[in-house]
Amino acid sequence: MNAGLQQSIPLPKAVKSRGKPRSSNSWRQWGPGLLLLSPSIVLVGIFVYGLIGSNIFMSLRDNHSAAQLNGTKPVKMVWFENFAALFANPDFQHSLKNLLVFTVMFLMGTLLIGFLWAWLMDKPIKGEGIFRSIFLFPMAVSFIASGVVWRWLLNPGMDNSASGLNRLFQMVGLDFLQNKWTASPNWAILAICVAAIWQLSGYVMALFLAGFRGIPDDLREAARVDGANEWQLYRSIIFPQLAPVALSAVIIIAHMSLKSFDLIISITNQTWYPTKVPAIDMYNFMTVNDHSMAAAVGTVLLVIVAVFVVPYLYHDAKGAKQR
Repeated sequence: MNAGLQQSIPLPKAVKSRGKPRSSNSWRQWGPGLLLLSPSIVLVGIFVYGLIGSNIFMSLRDNHSAAQLNGTKPVKMVWFENFAALFANPDFQHSLKNLLVFTVMFLMGTLLIGFLWAWLMDKPIKGEGIFRSIFLFPMAVSFIASGVVWRWLLNPGMDNSASGLNRLFQMVGLDFLQNKWTASPNWAILAICVAAIWQLSGYVMALFLAGFRGIPDDLREAARVDGANEWQLYRSIIFPQLAPVALSAVIIIAHMSLKSFDLIISITNQTWYPTKVPAIDMYNFMTVNDHSMAAAVGTVLLVIVAVFVVPYLYHDAKGAKQR
């Protein structure tokens, strides 16, 4: 009788549905978000990762002429022969050397000047908004526009034919500072660095200034109460707090320097050997319909950028999980 009663008693709904999958509830949770993001996912997949894959595929082929490009001549896979030829080319080696010098000097200049400006702006001074606007103004100017102005400022003419900065040095009696600037075979890439540092030092200043303003005053006051001097305060409190900001600035400036093209080509041109970088080489290969070598240069730049960016993204994601 007890067994019959147990069979006749209906089970609660929660007990009945305990073993059933909750696919409908899961779809309600992540389905709308997926539908909202799907257009962006499709566009990024096609126009970013799809084109990256197409570029890498082109770098592994022997498409070096217009006839091969339009299909009148056959194209075959050569795998890594383009990369071997590229790194064996003395001109490309020179471009890599210029890129290294440009990146190092660009990083050092923007970080140093940006930090000093931010340190000065962090002090209570009058007209802070005006100075901040002046320092940030170059960032709002396109590289092409500023490059046209810097082409005139860095004019290599000297003495009677001087103009730009050389003329300014003449007017203030500093003739010994006159320089050939971009016409110098050894220092031309450093002259480009001057323009690049002017362009982005204000951006780095804004990053560091936000970092300074994000440090609580309580930390500084506590350190001073404990007897810390200014150097100890910066070494133990300020600099560690600014480390993430400095890392972000390094990643941003480094990847911008690696793909520099418009500023360089607007100050000099694509044929001037002392200021050639890999991005200029890629453009030059494209102008002669050597698409495979241009794609190989682009792939090399992609790998170099990934060396900087991927560790940063991993570090950032790991820090977010720990928080």
